Amino acid sequence: MASPGAEEDPLARYRSPLVSRYASAEMGFNFSERKKFGTWRRLWLYLAQAEKSLGLPITDEQIQEMEANLDNIDFKMAAEEEKKLRHDVMAHVHTFAHCCPKAAAIIHLGATSCYVGDNTDLIVLRDGFNLLLPKLARVISRLADFAEKYADLPTLGFTHYQPAQLTTVGKRCCLWIQDLCMDLQNLERARDDLRFRGVKGTTGTQASFLQLFEGDHSKVEELDRLVTAKAGFKRSYMVTGQTYSRKVDIEVLSVLASLGASIHKICTDIRLLANLKEIEEPFEKDQIGSSAMPYKRNPMRSERCCSLARHLMTLVLDPLQTASVQWFERTLDDSANRRVCLAEAFLTADIILSTLQNISEGLVVYPKVIERRIRQELPFMATENIIMAMVKAGGNRQDCHEKIRVLSQQAAAVVKQEGGDNDFIARVRADPYFSPIHKSLESLLDPSSFTGRAPQQVAKFLKEEVRPALIPYQSKMGGKIELAL
Repeated sequence: MASPGAEEDPLARYRSPLVSRYASAEMGFNFSERKKFGTWRRLWLYLAQAEKSLGLPITDEQIQEMEANLDNIDFKMAAEEEKKLRHDVMAHVHTFAHCCPKAAAIIHLGATSCYVGDNTDLIVLRDGFNLLLPKLARVISRLADFAEKYADLPTLGFTHYQPAQLTTVGKRCCLWIQDLCMDLQNLERARDDLRFRGVKGTTGTQASFLQLFEGDHSKVEELDRLVTAKAGFKRSYMVTGQTYSRKVDIEVLSVLASLGASIHKICTDIRLLANLKEIEEPFEKDQIGSSAMPYKRNPMRSERCCSLARHLMTLVLDPLQTASVQWFERTLDDSANRRVCLAEAFLTADIILSTLQNISEGLVVYPKVIERRIRQELPFMATENIIMAMVKAGGNRQDCHEKIRVLSQQAAAVVKQEGGDNDFIARVRADPYFSPIHKSLESLLDPSSFTGRAPQQVAKFLKEEVRPALIPYQSKMGGKIELAL
């Protein structure tokens, strides 16, 4: 039973946090009832305009009446009609006809429900990509600025989450950027590959329109072309069943799932670096990290991204299964599923991109912590340099290797068994055997000599690949973003 007052009190009913708590107003509107049913009416108008231009008996007065009522939607009446008819499209046909009595006879002429349903979905998917792409470009731009700033700052690299050769903070960030640039290309491709379902009729044969135009195939083809152009698409699918192929939804959600994987990896790295106290996400002045531990600075933004990215990555399973069970020209078991997964995928992607932009605009780097960790690990990494320097000074490689093996194991015991600092270099300085290179030890241990071409790679990558990819979005880079929650 409903709780008392549930109908009047919106807080007494479940609301998806994707909309109520996180997503942008723009993306929320893109998947709103108003956008959906307003688009249905525009599609009915496009169809009537095109049919009129091709000679069907439709008057200017009827067209003008439809144009004047595109946004005059009586949602209460539509809901009552749907409850009675058990058919959402016919409910809105009747509702539109009620405020367009002169045009009532020609609304939805020759069309099937999927004319408005599927074509609207394709418009919404296209518009969703157009909202996501500038956001993704902004994230890449902010991270590119960060990578450029820290291109030369040495930091300890990790493989298997074990200390490895040095890299730079900027070079590591470029690994994140490269993944996001791939996502940018994939989202652009998926958007540009979208076609319009067009005017195809009940099972995709265009039989109803061929009858309307008395067997004139060229007029049916022109009708399809005209409506497709009015909806802002360059192409329509040449063949459809009652619906456009549900493999299209797979392509759309696949690229969004891939974006989710990229952001999950980036934010996991940030969370690990926060634990090492090398890099932190922004932390507000009055923000509370823990109700019990006041000193904590939890990476809650990165955790939110990881949490929602997991949801985004799983959503692609829905269209995979839906496409596999669409019998012949279509079955209706796709409808309820698609109402959920398509909207949630775009809403979730929108949220994590906004959150990652906020993170990337306020990343805090702690160079002294990074330097200290390098000092702990670099001595062992420098052993090969020390050996080569001793050989150049006249030493024997095998003898030197054995000396270093013994000293490094002694230093490792201090670190692992006693919890002390790495004193390997101090042991080298204290051993007369290494006296020929004592004066050059500092240069041999310069962290910048261990980062290879990392700074040069950052500069070249940003200049030749990243910045050019962002050119189409320069006018939409905007200012910093603040998170509501």
